[in-house]
Order: sequence, then structure tokens, then C-alpha cells
Amino acid sequence: MTVSFEPLPAIPLESWRPTKETLHRFAQIVGKVALTKGVRRNHWWHMTYRLTARGWTTVPLGSARTGPVFTCAFDFFDHVLRIATDQGIHVEIDLVDQSVATFYGDVLNGLRDLDIEVVLAHPHPFDLPDARRPFEDDDEHRDYDPDKAQLAFGVQSQVGRILEEFSATYSGKISPVQLFWHTFDIAVQRFSPRHIELPETVDSVTREAYSREVISSGFWFGDEKVPEPTFYSYTAPEPAGLAERALTPPDAHWVASGSGHSAYYAYDAARQTADPVGSALEFFQSVYANGAELAGWDTDQLTCWGGITDPVLKRGTAPWPG
Repeated sequence: MTVSFEPLPAIPLESWRPTKETLHRFAQIVGKVALTKGVRRNHWWHMTYRLTARGWTTVPLGSARTGPVFTCAFDFFDHVLRIATDQGIHVEIDLVDQSVATFYGDVLNGLRDLDIEVVLAHPHPFDLPDARRPFEDDDEHRDYDPDKAQLAFGVQSQVGRILEEFSATYSGKISPVQLFWHTFDIAVQRFSPRHIELPETVDSVTREAYSREVISSGFWFGDEKVPEPTFYSYTAPEPAGLAERALTPPDAHWVASGSGHSAYYAYDAARQTADPVGSALEFFQSVYANGAELAGWDTDQLTCWGGITDPVLKRGTAPWPG
């Protein structure tokens, strides 16, 4: 039997909002474990998730001096969190029929069973409406529909491949394609060598994230302000005149965001085109080209279509969709 493949399946925000709200908090719990037990990397890359064929995983956590090394991986086919160590042992924690409170307790107990001691500095949600409520007291968020969680992961997996293809065209400093658990978006960041000194009054998280000039490209499922799945991109610091630049595809547009602007391209607008993947790539490239030009980046030196930097092979390459 042939199964039809849809590159970007439909996922309206309201169709899975309760599962999303629960899963977002699950992600924050494990993300805070990574923040506590990871080896700190520039721009907080140690605490984000990477995509696998089955879900998300932390980077390897723990210390080479004391051990054990471990990972925490969400599996959206078995619907478990799998905590595994380099000693060949693991524990599994169910995602179904769990409140945030019970999941939080199971995660801490699972870590203890593996002789991993973790104390979270702030065991509360970050930047969510219930930010003052400890995880251990949250019996409200307990919706987890396996089919909807699996669909959402499928969307992220596809977007992740799009961002990997986009990443392959840049030879400068670039982040992994990563899932940010605090905002629940998947993104990749391109950096220039230019240092940015933010005021000391700016919080340390933001100062580290934006310590270099950056163009960020990503996707999120939507929220109260943008109630639909959306591709986005922005340049920080924002160069003068950026929001006056034309974007492609035609449905892409600039919106005010904080003290600057972000470019938005609705996921459903891409879905309705003849080539949804190509349309998303066109959007990311359009925003990058505008931001990099106005910020004075040496795009000729930084471009490597098809992931090729070899100058001999490079002559025979062309940008998508070729």
C-alpha cells in the first residue's frame, strides 16, 4: 500500500492546544535539567534540544570528572521520556496520563535511580502564564493526546530538515538546528564576528544569546499573539531600513516585535503553494539576504550553496531550486 506524503501537514493551533500546553511544560522541566547538568556553551547551546527520528534529545549531560554521562530523550512513538546513561542503563517515564506535577516527580525520581543528583534553581515554568506556580503543584496541565503529539513532532521534523537545508548554504558561525524549550520554537542562528555589547541592565540570558550580531530563522506553532503556525526570521541588532525591504514569497511580511521587527510567513501559506518546502526556503533566504546586506556582512565569503566550500566543486553548484 502506498501512503501519500504531505511535506507540511496541517496543524492548527486550536486543534492541539491542551496537549501543546502540557508538552511545553514537560519540555521546560527536562530543559532545566539540561541547563543544570550541561557543560555551558556559547549562546546557551548546551540546554536546547536536538531532533532525532523519534523525538527530541538533550545533548550529552553530566561531568567527565564525576559521571555518569546521560541524555534525556522524548520519544513520540513510544510516548516516553527515556533517560539513558553511558553505563548502559536507562529509565523510561510515561508521557501519557501525567500531570505536570507527576511528570516532574517522576523525572527527579528517575534521575536519582540512575545516581544523578539534580537540583533545579527555578523549578517553575519560564515566561508562561503560571510562571509563579512550582512544577510540583501543577495538576492543571495533564492533557497529552499521543496522536496530536506525534503529529506535532512530525511537523517539527520536517521543519528541522528545511532549516538544515537552509543552514547548509552558510559557512560562517552557525548554531545547530535546535528546539528552544522556553519559547517552544525550532530555529537556527547565523552569526557575524561582530561583538554586541548590551547594557548591563539587560538580563544575562539575553546578553549571552545576543552577544554577536545574529540573523535567526525558525518556526513556532503559534501563541496568543500569533494564533497560527508561523515561520519567522529577524536580525539583531536590526539595521536601519530593514522593515522597508520587500520579502518573498509575496505572503511574507514584517511585523513589529519588541523594539524592532520580525518577518513572518504563515505555515498555511507555504502549505498552499506548489512547493511548500521551497517556499519556506525562499522566505528564509529572502530575510537573510536583506538583513545581511544592510548589516554589511560579506555574503560572498559566507555563502556555500549545497554545503560546499571547496572552491573547485563550488563553481559547479547553484542555489535552490536547481
